[in-house]
Parts: sequence; structure tokens; C-alpha cells
Amino acid sequence: MEDCNLGSLSTDPDKVSTSMESLEIRPLTARSVVLSTLLGVHPPRLPARYLVRVGDLFGIAEGTIRVALSRMVNSGDLVQSGGSYSLSERLLERQARQDESRLPPALPWDGTWEIAVITAERRPAGERAALRQAMSALRLAELREGTWLRPFNLTRSRPDIVDRQCTFLRGRPEEEPAALAADLWNLDAWAAKARSLGTSLTEATAIAERFTLAAAVLRHLMNDPLLPAELLPAEWPGPALRAQYEQFEREFEQLLTEHVLT
Repeated sequence: MEDCNLGSLSTDPDKVSTSMESLEIRPLTARSVVLSTLLGVHPPRLPARYLVRVGDLFGIAEGTIRVALSRMVNSGDLVQSGGSYSLSERLLERQARQDESRLPPALPWDGTWEIAVITAERRPAGERAALRQAMSALRLAELREGTWLRPFNLTRSRPDIVDRQCTFLRGRPEEEPAALAADLWNLDAWAAKARSLGTSLTEATAIAERFTLAAAVLRHLMNDPLLPAELLPAEWPGPALRAQYEQFEREFEQLLTEHVLT
């Protein structure tokens, strides 16, 4: 993606291209601006006045931002302390997953797969749902009910809910591993959306549009199965999309430095 002159970016929130509509991306809200901003800074903590200035970049009134902040504290999304707002523990975990999706902790792959078999007995519905969410966050795919797997090429810790309910094994499929991967993940659909998002982000000029598209890119990267190159279709767009997001983040950090954090 070409470098973007931030000074030329429009902050008009009404300048949204038809590509946004075709990708079914929701427009910016005060909540999404606050959340995306805090998820993108380290540590994820900013004074209220800075978040108000961020909202102003997108044409969102101060009162609207402050109401959103209050509601996010009440809902457990944010923690308020001394006039500043930070992410709650739950959203800190989301930030960690986002960071991982941008710089996946990959290992050299030797053809081994990790297999998780659910061995826990009867479980409440809430616990089953939490386990499914945790397994998806680990980039595991469900082969059949109670059996999840993926290539053993990632280093990440497993949450307690997974260790309590599952037994992990390692093995190798007898069938062609690329065919198995294609059955477990809809790689063509992921790649098609990645290319559409990348094109839209390249073509967008309004900061509100680029910010919204970048947030959608990051959500999409969190759904990347992070497979070994040997199992991916040709011209896999994952690395290019990550590079585009990193470029946008540098642009937005410059914008924050020049217009917010001063």
C-alpha cells in the first residue's frame, strides 16, 4: 500500500464508499471508535480528554463520546480510574488475540497435527459454549463433535477451560493434509474477503472509512487459521493484508501524535 499523507485525509464521516456497503461493514459509532482506539494502543489506557479528541477526528460530539464511555464502564468493557479509561480484563484478552493475529507465533512445521478430544463428562450449556469459543481462539477446527485439530505450527498457551475438558494428542493424517485443511477451513472464502478488504483499504481516503476498514481487517485477521504455507492455496493474501494493516496503524499513530496526544 502506498504511503498516505495524513494531512490530506478527510475526516468527513459521510464519505463512505460503496465498497464498505458491499463488505457489510457497519459505520462508526462512538463505542467502536473508543474500543478500536484502546485496542490499538499499548498500554490500552487513555485519559478521557484524549478519547474525546479522537471522537472529534470522526465528527463525533464530545457528549456522545462521554456517554459511550459511561455505558462501556457500566457494561464491563472499560475500567475508569483517575480520569482515564482502560480495557477490562476480558478485552485485554481480546487485545492479546489481536496482537497474535498480526504477528502469529509460528513454528517450523514437520507435518504433525495437534488433536484435542473432549473427555469431560456432562457439562452445562454455558461451559460448552465457552469451550467452543476458546477452541476457535486457539485456531482449532472441529472435525466432528468432540474432536478438534489443526497443524502443530503455533506456540500459544491453552486456557484452563480447555485443559480441564480436553485431552491433547499429536499425529499425522493418512489423507492429503492440504485436502484435510481445505475441509476444515473455508480458505477460498477467507482469501476472497481478505483481497476485497485489502483493495478497499488501499482505495479509501477518508480517515473514517480507513479506520472502519482497518478495524474490519483486524477482525478478519483474527479468523485467519494461520496454517503452514504447505497447506495454503497459491497467492495466500494473509501476509499482504497484515502489511496493509501495519501501514495503517503507523498512519493512525502519526495522526494521534499530531492531533490528539499533544
